[in-house]
Amino acid sequence: MKSLFILVALVMALMTIGCTITQKVPRTSLPEPRPLGRNLSVMDADATSPKQTAEIATGELTLRQALARVLLHNPELAVFSLEIRIKEAEALQAGLLPNPELEIGLENFSGSGNFHKINSAETTISLSQLIQIGGKRNKSRTAAALEAELAGWDFETKRLDVLTATAKAFVSVLAMQQRVGQTEELAGLTERFLNTVAERVEAGVSSPVEQTRAKIALSAARIAQDQARLSLAGARKELAALWGDETAIFDRAVGSLEQVDPIPPQEDLIAFLNQNPEIARWKTEGKQRDARLALERAKAIPDLTLSAGVRNLKETNDNAFIVGLSLPLPIFDRNQGGIAAAVAALNKAQHASQAAHSQGFANLAASYRNLSAAFVAAKALQEQILPATGQAFETIDIGYRAGKFGFLELLDAQRALFEVNGQYIEALAAYHQAKAEVEHLIAAPLNTFSKQNQEEK
Repeated sequence: MKSLFILVALVMALMTIGCTITQKVPRTSLPEPRPLGRNLSVMDADATSPKQTAEIATGELTLRQALARVLLHNPELAVFSLEIRIKEAEALQAGLLPNPELEIGLENFSGSGNFHKINSAETTISLSQLIQIGGKRNKSRTAAALEAELAGWDFETKRLDVLTATAKAFVSVLAMQQRVGQTEELAGLTERFLNTVAERVEAGVSSPVEQTRAKIALSAARIAQDQARLSLAGARKELAALWGDETAIFDRAVGSLEQVDPIPPQEDLIAFLNQNPEIARWKTEGKQRDARLALERAKAIPDLTLSAGVRNLKETNDNAFIVGLSLPLPIFDRNQGGIAAAVAALNKAQHASQAAHSQGFANLAASYRNLSAAFVAAKALQEQILPATGQAFETIDIGYRAGKFGFLELLDAQRALFEVNGQYIEALAAYHQAKAEVEHLIAAPLNTFSKQNQEEK
């Protein structure tokens, strides 16, 4: 009983030592979400699960609803979110004290002479505790907490990737919806032309060859219509897949591609590159590599192992205390490799940070060039080319009915109008997709700059 009491006292003493050497460590701080998509809420998704009833999930779908849905249900985002939890748990584990060890030993029994019986045995009960020197536990916890923060940056990067992919997929759906409407209009127009030509042929005004050509044009228009419908079905599925649905159960995407806003100067956007998570993360990366280097240097300092216990000598029924101290001698292993690797990793992070800034600037320049080209093309088609082509078609159509123009001229005008409309839709889609890319790079919506310019004026 006395030995047990002494053992309990030793356990309490070790716990006191452990509490004494416990150091306060910083809490994990996750990065603040970037401005792009930050104002989305759960209510915008208009749904609470990726598999909804027809009453909830069907109907018109806006871009805001699509973005909110993908934030709630995208499988890749869920993976990155769980990675944060993993790193936070690892940070918690890194800050825990090593467990004490209980050792029970029985010596000097079943031997020869005076030691052939158990009566001469010596029983030893001891506790040992590893004492980490050089602040290893605190440094390990700090490095692990920064890894959790880096996982937060990875999540933020994936969040912007998913938002951009959703915006571009939504634009594709809008463009294909317009394309389908255009092909339907063309097929209807071509069919009316065929009826008009048939009447003219029957009246002997036009040649039967014109009627054959009109039938060929109608067949081509219907093929284009079928192709557009297939492309739309594919675009709808690609959009729905981003929030985990295998089929697109919404009826129609709602939005306007015709809204083409002026582009702010590129110089105004460059300053916002630093808030892109792929660039902003390198500040935390540098801190984490510094913390890892500090930890590796601390590992070169040997740790102490303290032990204390009670020994009972059965022959005399006496008890005695025992204490011990062990210390590895850093003769061969001074963690030279670990320190060298940490130094190299820190240097690598510094170069990678510079590379990320350079790559971000190059990507912004390329995306801004694409956005500018699409803006110029869309404006030219919208304000000049499309109205002129439409006016030319109407003039030739009226002239054909009056006998002033031939059928080939009418077909050429119709084909030109269809191609220009297609180019206009493509230019609008290219503008909005390039805009999404630029917003992805600066991690902020471009309309923020438009509002700022209006307030300054």
